[in-house]
Amino acid sequence: MGDDIKAGQIIADGPAMRNGELALGQNILVAYMTWNGYNYEDAVIMSERMVKEDTFTSIHIEKYELECRDTKLGAEEITRDVPNVSEEAKTFLDERGIIVPGAEVKEGDILVGKVTPKGQTEPTPEEKLLMAIFAEKTKEGKDSSLRVPHGGAGIVHAVKIFSRKNKDPLPPGVNEVVRVYIVQKRKISEGDKMSGRHGNKGVISKILPVQDMPFLPDGTPIDIMLSPMGVPSRMNIGQILEVHLGLACRKLHMRVATPVFDGVSNDEIFDLMHKAGLPADGKTVLYDGRTGERFDERISVGIQYMIKLVHMVDDKLHARATGPYSLVTQQPLGGKAQNGGQRFGEMEVWALEAYGAAHTLQEMLTIKSDDRVGRRKTYEAIIKGYAIPKPGMPEAFKVFTKELKGLGMNVTLFDQQGESIDMDALAKEALIEERKVNSAIRNLTSPREEQPDVAAATEVESDQAEEEGLSVTSGPSKPGDEE
Repeated sequence: MGDDIKAGQIIADGPAMRNGELALGQNILVAYMTWNGYNYEDAVIMSERMVKEDTFTSIHIEKYELECRDTKLGAEEITRDVPNVSEEAKTFLDERGIIVPGAEVKEGDILVGKVTPKGQTEPTPEEKLLMAIFAEKTKEGKDSSLRVPHGGAGIVHAVKIFSRKNKDPLPPGVNEVVRVYIVQKRKISEGDKMSGRHGNKGVISKILPVQDMPFLPDGTPIDIMLSPMGVPSRMNIGQILEVHLGLACRKLHMRVATPVFDGVSNDEIFDLMHKAGLPADGKTVLYDGRTGERFDERISVGIQYMIKLVHMVDDKLHARATGPYSLVTQQPLGGKAQNGGQRFGEMEVWALEAYGAAHTLQEMLTIKSDDRVGRRKTYEAIIKGYAIPKPGMPEAFKVFTKELKGLGMNVTLFDQQGESIDMDALAKEALIEERKVNSAIRNLTSPREEQPDVAAATEVESDQAEEEGLSVTSGPSKPGDEE
């Protein structure tokens, strides 16, 4: 208040801004050199100093939202009284069932407790007794709480509640919306992606201790090593000029702005390098941090503006044992968001064929994919310690025969003896076998263990199976969970 200001003066700065300019990265000492093959495919080698000093540490705020809607069976309800959830799992929930700001949460923790009404079922004798004692009906509801997804662990930053009672603008059919903001602090790590200002992007392949990094004659260790092979074929020579200019400016304690199409000329760069006492070719002697010996050739070293990109390894890393399957093809779903499997495509099939790995290929295309009975039998065999049985008929083949029948072509299967196979009878046998194996797996796995939620696709399968009168168990999505 009371400050005198004039035209053109900066009166407010935004996030990731400094002195009115976008400031997303850091000026780093880089060297264009190879190091034990870790520069392969434009990979970046970084000093541990960058991690310890939080040079490229970033703060991320993720938003998670839960809606309470009106359903045919009644309105959904936000509550702390979530069925089949222990008190320990509700430690950080308030009396309404909403997480408190400041709570540290991990994957799978409940952020907002929600119960969705479900159809009436015949109460058990125990429930009848409780109803008689307390003269009230037991709550019927399905746990549809908002949970922390994979890779979403952090600290709850804020919680916002919007409701129709408070006259907040909400979509039709929605009574209440809860938004939870979780903040994460991410240090840079191997697998994260970095880039300069010339499209010279690369993935961090190794983070070396400071003492192992190459160092200048005055003992200054290099911060980042970039691959020299990333320059000639791409013809982005600007990065080399930037490195030379950056080092000269650091020596002369000055700042330089080089706008596009109106940047500094080569002659001006050479003049500044001469003033700073740097060699004309911009190269310098470097010493190996591990041995202390001098490298044979002089190396281009300088200052480059490096940026950490949003493609981080924590978001990409994914693995699956078993999980949800597609309802049509019965193949595993794809993508991290759906807890899917790795795609084994045409070219991968060719690779295994080239190696002659017939049994591995058969596994990939049957029990690891869409052989419904085979994958359950395999799961049972692994648990019991038996030999893995031979794969059966993949679902893709059944879908293919159905499609041919839809085109008016009658498909008949024959066995090795030339006798026809009844597909419908085979399907019924498979269903009976499937239920037997499911029952065996249920007996083998402890029902008392608290199980995580199954994925959405499996829930759909379970709901459909319940409608058809089939028995379905809740639990982790293993082969045998969906009917």
